[in-house]
Amino acid sequence: MRNGHVRKITEAISLLMLLVSCARMGSPDGGWYDDTPPRVVGASPSDGGTDVRTQKIAIHFNEYIKLDDPQSKVIISPPQMEMPEIRATGKRILVELKDTLKPATTYTVDFSDAISDNNENNPMGNYTYSFSTGGVIDTLQVSGYCLSAENLEPVKGILVGLYPTDSLKGIADTTFHTQPFQRVSRTNGSGQFTIKGVAPGSYFAYALQDADGNFVYNQKSEMIGYSHVLIEPTSKPDFRKDTLWRDSLHIDSIMRVPYTHFLPDDVTLLCFQEPQTDRFLIKTERKDPERIDFFFTYGSDSLPVIRGLNFAADSAFVIEPSEKRDTVSYWLRDSLLINQDTLAMEVRYLMTDSTGLLVMQTDTIEALPKTSYEKRMKAETKEFEKWQKEQEKRKKRGEPYDSIMPCKPLVPKVSASGQIDPTERIRFEMPTPLSRCDTASVHLYSMIDSVWYRAPHLFRQTGTRTYELLAEWRLGVEYSLEIDSAAFVSIYGLASNAIKKGLKVKTEDDYSSLVINLSGFDLADYQLPQEEQDSTVAPVRPQVIVQLLDKQDNPVRSAVMNSEDRTAEFYYLTPGQYYLRAFIDQNGNGIWDTGCYDENRQAEPVFYNKEQIDCKQKWDVTRSWNLTATPRHQQKPAAITKQKPDQQKQLKNRNLDRARELGKQYVPKM
Repeated sequence: MRNGHVRKITEAISLLMLLVSCARMGSPDGGWYDDTPPRVVGASPSDGGTDVRTQKIAIHFNEYIKLDDPQSKVIISPPQMEMPEIRATGKRILVELKDTLKPATTYTVDFSDAISDNNENNPMGNYTYSFSTGGVIDTLQVSGYCLSAENLEPVKGILVGLYPTDSLKGIADTTFHTQPFQRVSRTNGSGQFTIKGVAPGSYFAYALQDADGNFVYNQKSEMIGYSHVLIEPTSKPDFRKDTLWRDSLHIDSIMRVPYTHFLPDDVTLLCFQEPQTDRFLIKTERKDPERIDFFFTYGSDSLPVIRGLNFAADSAFVIEPSEKRDTVSYWLRDSLLINQDTLAMEVRYLMTDSTGLLVMQTDTIEALPKTSYEKRMKAETKEFEKWQKEQEKRKKRGEPYDSIMPCKPLVPKVSASGQIDPTERIRFEMPTPLSRCDTASVHLYSMIDSVWYRAPHLFRQTGTRTYELLAEWRLGVEYSLEIDSAAFVSIYGLASNAIKKGLKVKTEDDYSSLVINLSGFDLADYQLPQEEQDSTVAPVRPQVIVQLLDKQDNPVRSAVMNSEDRTAEFYYLTPGQYYLRAFIDQNGNGIWDTGCYDENRQAEPVFYNKEQIDCKQKWDVTRSWNLTATPRHQQKPAAITKQKPDQQKQLKNRNLDRARELGKQYVPKM
């Protein structure tokens, strides 16, 4: 009995060890790893089948598999209005299409790199299943890139589709607004796309960041791209190089592998968002008791008109619109109104209606401060009591003291002190609007031969609360900026204290210079059509604006190309590492402008220089730049590209290293 019991225990332990060893992944016994990717062994309907009528698809594999994020990675073409059901179960992938199948149409289910085996995560690689509801299956492909038109960043996850030319009346056709793409793909982290199952013919390519999932362009917030280049898909036999590795460090051989090369493979769509011209009131705020802010989606030359319901609004405000006039601040002049917790008002402003036209809208608004008058008074009382105690202590110690608490001074923000550049403008930002600005109280002195002299300058207002000082700064010279007390007085009666700042202009040896010689374009090609120009003024000539960028892709300096010698010059340049961007300013307004689909207007062309430019002290650097020599999708330097490529799933190939360890030859399983 005892022996039988022991035998049963031994058998149980043996069985348990067998199960553990079977479940264990990897190669604990020094044998081979499972590095073989899953393989399709069949499908229903068959892959590449024709005259298919069923909406249910089953794809069979030689091992257990899993599917990674099918909702975003799997693309079905033609696009499906109703979300299909896609799932992995055991050794199968099941796809059920919910839309009615279209007649004589090739369907493709592009799994990208979503399929891998269940145990070791060996990726299958890009896999596409296809079938046709007609007697012929289309096999051509179109590939390319989607880039942001503004900065050539790869656009990830944007839909790219084709429209046959015979279905369009023109490039900027209403079809994009009303009809889904016939073939569709989605870009990866490099902005790259491949549209599969394309029939012979001619097409135009479009891109759409589809916010509402209807596969048509119906919202200005959606990023779009489209091309005037006619696409005629073709293919040809070609060869690519395949590297065979002896192990993880040594190449065994390089083979020429035949494949079908589909063209075009470099379609480039420059994507943009149209100007958000629809105007709505987003919100109103009264963070500070003395100011009411109105935030709009878009600016207007017509500012809101306020009628007070529990106060007199006439002459009650100093109005401060933002540069784009999409934010308007109303500064209360009267302290009684500042101390009033609730200001009820009727506000009339222009708003976009359902037809896209600007109409007058009237709202009733109650503006309440973030902190009530009662709480503010309590805080001021505490502050006064604290000050009063401090003065009593000073009095007891026999130190000078005050019997009246002084008002807080007006303190402007001044942009510069210490060392400045010879091109610098010193900017002043006041905390509140001013009732008085005495420019005669602003003095600038320069030191010449150890003697201070008055230096010519200009002090001017640039905004409701902003001012700037302009001067002809001389290299290596010391300056003293001195502003008398009470030079600035706010609308609330607060005056500024005296200000004194020492300034010194850097010497020429502290700087570098950079001259760019531009080529590879004809400005006549970028001339705006006559119908897009104002007939009452002279025609606008396009210009090239070159921007110096820092390591974060932010512009630090700009220069307009000299049209005679095609150079852009940067002098008194702070030493450092820079990159170059240029854009064709077609309308001559000095800024980059986006496109408009319905007007068939592309965004203004942007170009990047691939190389990093080192500018060192005392160096005069010259560079030549052909704007169009490098394809647009290869122009932007990787160091300043924020959208990085997707991490590619790779087979581990651990058996090559294992074979070297064991001194054996590894033959992969087929």
